[in-house]
Amino acid sequence: GTPFQYIVAEKKGVKQNVGLIQLNRPQALNALCAGLIREVKQALEAFESDPQVGAIVITGSEKAFAAGADIKEMQNNTFQQCYSTGFLDEWDKVSKVRKPVIAAVNGFALGGGCELAMMCDIIYAGEKAQFGQPEILLGTIPGAGGTQRLTRAVGKSLAMEMVLTGDRISA
Repeated sequence: GTPFQYIVAEKKGVKQNVGLIQLNRPQALNALCAGLIREVKQALEAFESDPQVGAIVITGSEKAFAAGADIKEMQNNTFQQCYSTGFLDEWDKVSKVRKPVIAAVNGFALGGGCELAMMCDIIYAGEKAQFGQPEILLGTIPGAGGTQRLTRAVGKSLAMEMVLTGDRISA
């Protein structure tokens, strides 16, 4: 396959039937820049169309699954720019893949990283996993369906607490 800049994608397992996507921007705690999201989408499409692959795993590092969207990249976007360019459209691919997608989470899964994990069908969380939607601390709210997915995952009360305080929860 093509060498990726922000991820490592390879087939794993005795039968080479698991597609593994590892987010690989260690210096930025796997912040989800547009390039990384694009590469995840390409890898998902390749694994989805590969008859050998039965399931897909998305993971990060020990320290961070993904510490959120790349704030530096988006801080100057206006609402109009985001709306007219379909700013988060590519994110949706994860929840539309027809094969099971598993998030293997350790370390930080914050903001967009938490949302990415919730888009997967199953989340396996390690002891160091920290989930949170800290967007409120930047004066914004979760953008990629986080408010709906979080409520379904943890219930209204805990979701409200996480979104309104920015507090994190463990596995």
